[in-house]
Amino acid sequence: MKFDVFTQMEYVVRSPGTLILNIHALRTPHQTVLNEEFTVEPYIRIEELISAQGENRLTRFEVADHGTIKVTYKALVDNYYELIDYTQQQETLVAQMDVTVLPYLNPSRYCQSDKLYRLAHNLFGHITNPFEQVVTLTDWIHQNVQYLSGYSNAQTSAFDTVTEQVGVCRDFAHLGIALCRALTIPARYFTGYAYHLKPADFHACFEAYLGGSWVLFDATKLVPLNGLIKIATGRDAADTAIANIFGDVTFTTMQVSCELAEAESFEPVYYEAGDLRGLSYL
Repeated sequence: MKFDVFTQMEYVVRSPGTLILNIHALRTPHQTVLNEEFTVEPYIRIEELISAQGENRLTRFEVADHGTIKVTYKALVDNYYELIDYTQQQETLVAQMDVTVLPYLNPSRYCQSDKLYRLAHNLFGHITNPFEQVVTLTDWIHQNVQYLSGYSNAQTSAFDTVTEQVGVCRDFAHLGIALCRALTIPARYFTGYAYHLKPADFHACFEAYLGGSWVLFDATKLVPLNGLIKIATGRDAADTAIANIFGDVTFTTMQVSCELAEAESFEPVYYEAGDLRGLSYL
């Protein structure tokens, strides 16, 4: 399914500095970037980097002192998803997990799974099917945490969110990840462009590792699961920041959009009660 994605951001520069941006659509076996364009006005030489984990496409460039710069990214992206039946899914033992997923079992800066162990097992420990566990905890977050802008910040963690019971997509994702890890289910942060998100913005959700595949979950339920274009994944938001700024540089404005490409049809996918099929972008 093809989507047109677009980002435009402006910054005011007051002293020499460096920007590292993470806004490019990720290239994966099932997400193809058909064409893309990245520009900085006025012209600045840019450098594209690949993160050590291979799950981020970073752009780095230096800025001079004084002035305004405008960054624009647009791309046509074709992504493919698969619905996998987890009706007979059983718990995967840690001893049988691939070494690449083991880091996603550990507590991280924003996902203190060690502090949520008792809560996770009291609420969801009785469920034997791991996919059903994650669906149930995702529904619990949706029902018990209010989605509200302005009540969390860059320091808010999963433990804060479960205490305050309010947050935005980033907070919903961190809580889902922390609860999964507390249940010994590897989970990672997912950031991307989102079709039908109102107002348009970057969106955060999470993936859980089930039966050998990374399966997508979104506790906000603000967008269809098959309407996402992946930008990056990581342990939490610290690994997937849209922008890292070094120097006296101030972000001022941003526009983001994700639209269905011309001639494409779209049938939204959500998880329905009793349906144990999970969506994986592989």
